[in-house]
Amino acid sequence: MSEAFELEASSRADVGKGASRRLRRLDKRIPAIVYGGGKDPVSITLGHDDLWHHLENEAFFSHIISLKVDGQPEEVLLKDLQRHPAKQQVMHADFLRVTRGQAIVVNVPLHFINEEACPGVKLQGGRVSHSITELEIRCLPKDLPEYIEVDMVDAELGQVVHISDIKLPEGVESVALSHGAEQDLAIANIAQPKGLASDDEVEAGDDEAPEGEEGGDESEDNS
Repeated sequence: MSEAFELEASSRADVGKGASRRLRRLDKRIPAIVYGGGKDPVSITLGHDDLWHHLENEAFFSHIISLKVDGQPEEVLLKDLQRHPAKQQVMHADFLRVTRGQAIVVNVPLHFINEEACPGVKLQGGRVSHSITELEIRCLPKDLPEYIEVDMVDAELGQVVHISDIKLPEGVESVALSHGAEQDLAIANIAQPKGLASDDEVEAGDDEAPEGEEGGDESEDNS
């Protein structure tokens, strides 16, 4: 992981909806909680603008964050985020403590590469459709990838790409696949664009007689 993310936070004892509203309105801070790691949960506050700036970076969601609570650093992951439904505003955040040497479960983004170069798109006129754009994985903190690449270079028209087709980094496993082969979900496919007939449909149409041709033969027999 190439980037480092840091956040400054303060512990808080004043909890509840009223206190949270005052934080957001008057102090431009948001309520949050830190939990896990064999320790008690701690209610904290952090600067809204600082957090919002980090949220603009996709890597922030799958990186270990250095969170300093009252000056004491802890390694955490962002596990949940509540946004305002109409405003560009964070309402609440949940952070999970990370313990070195202990496996973590986290969602990481999928980056699809070579889509335009694959035979299904370049030669066969198909279009890539994504079923999921992030994958739940389990790994040690030191092995946490920023993202996972899905190479579509060999994908053909009509092909469905599944989780098992992804080459995962060393030390990383799919949570879904750990539950059995029936959880091998589709992540992408190469589909025929709507409104375009396939080669089989075109060939079948060529074998059919033009409309009205059979009717003309019947009228000649009746005469």
